[in-house]
Amino acid sequence: MEIHLGSNKLSSNIPPSLGNLLDLVALDLSSNNMVGSLPPEIGNLKAITVMDLSMNQLSNEIPREIGGLQNLAYLSLRHNKLQGAIPDSMSNMVVVIVPMAFVLLWIRSFGSVYKGVLRSGTAIAVKVFNLDAAFKSFDTECEVLRSLRHRNLVKIITSCSNLDFKALVLEYIPNGSLEKYLYSHNYFLDIKQRLSIMIDVACALEYLHHGCSSPVIHYDVKPSNVLLDEYMVAHLSEFGISKFLGEDESDLHKKTLATLGYIAPEYGQDGLVSTKCDVYSYGIMLLETFTRRKPNNFEGDLSLKQWVSHSLSESVMDVIDIHLVTPTGNHLWKDLDVVASIMKVALDCCAESPTRRTNMKDVVGMLQKIKIQLLVF
Repeated sequence: MEIHLGSNKLSSNIPPSLGNLLDLVALDLSSNNMVGSLPPEIGNLKAITVMDLSMNQLSNEIPREIGGLQNLAYLSLRHNKLQGAIPDSMSNMVVVIVPMAFVLLWIRSFGSVYKGVLRSGTAIAVKVFNLDAAFKSFDTECEVLRSLRHRNLVKIITSCSNLDFKALVLEYIPNGSLEKYLYSHNYFLDIKQRLSIMIDVACALEYLHHGCSSPVIHYDVKPSNVLLDEYMVAHLSEFGISKFLGEDESDLHKKTLATLGYIAPEYGQDGLVSTKCDVYSYGIMLLETFTRRKPNNFEGDLSLKQWVSHSLSESVMDVIDIHLVTPTGNHLWKDLDVVASIMKVALDCCAESPTRRTNMKDVVGMLQKIKIQLLVF
């Protein structure tokens, strides 16, 4: 038995007699105006697996009897006036969403991302989708992430979905995005750190393009979608507009959803997509990481790629992030040689023609050789 009465303008108490429905497996009373306390009799619903009471006016203590619902896999009590904690006996639950348990991390076009902490002490990220703006991104991200396993990709723990609520529970990556580290005055990444991060991202893309049964195109490679963990290892995130590529190596995609400045020419102009679109975006991000110049900050016909290409032949000092080297540094010339080599790899990645772009396997190899050069004194 299931009860789905979400978004029906109900405005009464939850009756204690609800506890008599011993065969009830799903209860959705979300987005109503339910008031009063949760009746202790709710603990009689031993068969229930899903309970969504979010977006109501429920108040007072969360009844301890709810802890006896051993089959309950999903409970949402968010946006109520309830007090107290979920009983510890519910540690087998997949996900619990309760008031004040989550801290907002950021808001984007798809919705919001919250940080939560499980009773085990494990931090998680809960990505709640805006149903008006999500399009098919929730289904796409679920499909893609569930089939992928790589140390440089954000891992999915589970998903939650009903008519009024869609969310992904993901591993929490504590240090935020590469974009934050590049442009905030409170953080700094040296050459070695930036190179290591970009190798991590290259490894993730190599896996997506060459390590899966069907190649996966990310579509939106950029610094804000690269998250850094406590060890500053990079994890590629945001697969809401990704796609599996069919047997053909390219496909036609009519709607351009990627970010301006990082879009490959053939994708932006003709909607033609392939793994080489990701290579182009990666090349732009690699240039941005070592110049600290955003690709969408250039005007007229000048682009980040053109600016680096024209300036690099004369002096890498003209384009490198000024915080990376000092004129009196002990290893100035070696550092400049390393950055120049990185820039050349980046320019090969964002060649105008897709056929001239380096594939990600070769990018990983070239950057790893450059890293060895950097580490040798």
